Amino acid sequence: MTANEFLDNRAKAVYETWGKHLPGKIAFFSSETSTTNADIPLIRLNGVDDSYPPQKKSFMMLKYMAEHFGNHFEYFMRADDDLYVRTDKLELFLRSVNSSNPRFIGQTGQGNKEEFGHLGLKNDENFCMGGPGVIMSRRTLLMVAPHVRDCLKNLHSTHEDVEVGRCVRKYANIPCTWSYEMQNILYHNKSRNVAYTGPLKQQEVHRAITLHPIKNHTLLYRLHSYIQGLDIRINEGELVRLVRELASVGQETRVSLPRLDDHSAGITMSHLGMELSLQKWAPSGEEEMKVWDFISRAAFQSGATNPRHKITSSMNEGLKDITLEFMEIINRVSKERGRIIDFKDVLYGYVRWQPTYALEYILDMFLLYKKYRGEKMVVPVRRHAYMQIPLGPLYIREHRQEDLLETVQTTSGVRQLVEVVVKNGLTEMSKFNYKIPPSEPPSTTMKPKKIYFIVPLSGRFKTFQRFMGLHSVTEDFRQVCLVREENVVLVVVSFRPEVGEQDTREDVEALISSLQFDYPNTAMTVLQANSSFARALALELGASQCEDNSLMFFVDVDMTFSSATLDRIRLHTIKGQQIYYPVVFSEYDPEFSRKISSTDTYDHTLIDEDVGYWRSFGFGIVSMYKSELKSVGGLDTSIMGWGGEDVDLYEKVLKSGIQIFRAADPDLIHVFHRVNCDHHTLDTSQFNMCQGTRYSTYGAAHVLVKTLLENPNILAYKRANP
Repeated sequence: MTANEFLDNRAKAVYETWGKHLPGKIAFFSSETSTTNADIPLIRLNGVDDSYPPQKKSFMMLKYMAEHFGNHFEYFMRADDDLYVRTDKLELFLRSVNSSNPRFIGQTGQGNKEEFGHLGLKNDENFCMGGPGVIMSRRTLLMVAPHVRDCLKNLHSTHEDVEVGRCVRKYANIPCTWSYEMQNILYHNKSRNVAYTGPLKQQEVHRAITLHPIKNHTLLYRLHSYIQGLDIRINEGELVRLVRELASVGQETRVSLPRLDDHSAGITMSHLGMELSLQKWAPSGEEEMKVWDFISRAAFQSGATNPRHKITSSMNEGLKDITLEFMEIINRVSKERGRIIDFKDVLYGYVRWQPTYALEYILDMFLLYKKYRGEKMVVPVRRHAYMQIPLGPLYIREHRQEDLLETVQTTSGVRQLVEVVVKNGLTEMSKFNYKIPPSEPPSTTMKPKKIYFIVPLSGRFKTFQRFMGLHSVTEDFRQVCLVREENVVLVVVSFRPEVGEQDTREDVEALISSLQFDYPNTAMTVLQANSSFARALALELGASQCEDNSLMFFVDVDMTFSSATLDRIRLHTIKGQQIYYPVVFSEYDPEFSRKISSTDTYDHTLIDEDVGYWRSFGFGIVSMYKSELKSVGGLDTSIMGWGGEDVDLYEKVLKSGIQIFRAADPDLIHVFHRVNCDHHTLDTSQFNMCQGTRYSTYGAAHVLVKTLLENPNILAYKRANP
């Protein structure tokens, strides 16, 4: 039941979401003069307008349904256009009820405090509230429909659902179903206009058949998407059960079962057949034992950088998922037992992750036991629960190489020679002693998407030499980009050195001009910034050299990377949708981690907890399109020096709503260098960040402890010099 003003929004949203999945027929009843552009099954009721309350519309709708559909369906549901129906659950519910008897099913009402006694109802009389939906069996509808005009002539209130209930009681001789469960099955959210605008992961949403009211039609699409996600989880749970059953049958009958894995389609399911057990595996030694994390008001994790910390959003989501699933399981028999159990809180718990088996929980939960059959009572209870979340099917999706490519025009010979600021006199093209071949018509080809490397620099010329590929034992810009002719552009933003430091800006320019001569097919340029170093300003200056559709990679000279890093940048940075924040591996001081001098050469590709750590809270390395940088407001160029600008940009991206893809990149290594924190040039927050980074790069905690134990003189010195 709807009105003309809602046909193109609410009614259309209903039909495009749950309406098309109804195991039966749906029709939208509106006034005689209603018009719409929406492709919906509209029925215009003769002699009916859109006046409120819609008493005449409601009764004439019942009459129409009886006359046109009465002999074709077992049940008839009267619904408003602000209702969402889980059609699969509705079908299961109705098939469990005998449709040959008169049925009038809904959420029972007797009026609110102000209306009680003024609706023409006796103390033992009720009605079915219209909002959450009203269901009639065929027999009920056929008994009531011939008398709707008589019911319209004898109205006792302005509420159409009250009057429909009175008419049903008079001519079908049945009340609305007296059932405690109906308030949860046909659910009405009393917050009205703000209903379902917040998080949908709620117990009420999961267990209801109908959800009411959804006043904003766009929220109906949001809710439908969430319900579809729940259905996927239900189907995958059923898949796990069936595969286990197959595996059990195969073991008992010793029959070889068909292979469940389909590698060509990227689906792996054979692991789902693992037998149910509280002890899925037995460790062979202490080192294989998985430690439990403790959760209370805070989280305690022995393996975390900060052992005691706030419960993370991922932990919260996991707890919500498992508790909702648990409550649904124990309430499946609530009808038979005449009770329902509500979840209140997790008092404390333990969780651990077995990567090849399951996620395990031990939870102490606070629940409310509500008995509604016999002697009614509400009792608070505590329960311990041990739960496992098994691994579901493994889906593998391969990105085609074409997804990382773009169409470019190329010419033979020198494609592009960029202007390089060179102070050593090489200002004329002829000085390069390079003969440019005659030009040919441009051709079109597919190449990997171009990446603009934006590199801030102030001093640190030796580090820059290693980054570019001079005297390096690891992969570097020359090996990865220049030799392999990767489709990249290098923009170095060079600042004047700090007071007392050597000015190496001319050396930087000479190095770039030399590489440009050797590798003329890659564009490289140096921008001079005649000011004190500011990383935010450097990145903004570098970005100014790019078009809006340019893919930019903000990187520092103390990083190493590989060609696989470039592929990940192209894959995980999606224009207009997603920004890539890789988690880099940061080396510890080699004097502690490797027992060598920091000036010695060593392998920078080793990933090990003894030699480095994943910088989970570092946001300086990022790839994004320039259009996204502009849309979030750019970098704060008032921030001087190092630090602060990356967190500021990350917070802007979070607030913008653009999706962030954050994952560890095993080829993106932060090479150790000593951090100098000068409180004269850094503000308080930057200085504290700098100090935190400095202390965290000494070495792994267990390595530092071992060093202290092996060198007691360190502690002795500290005691003598507090």
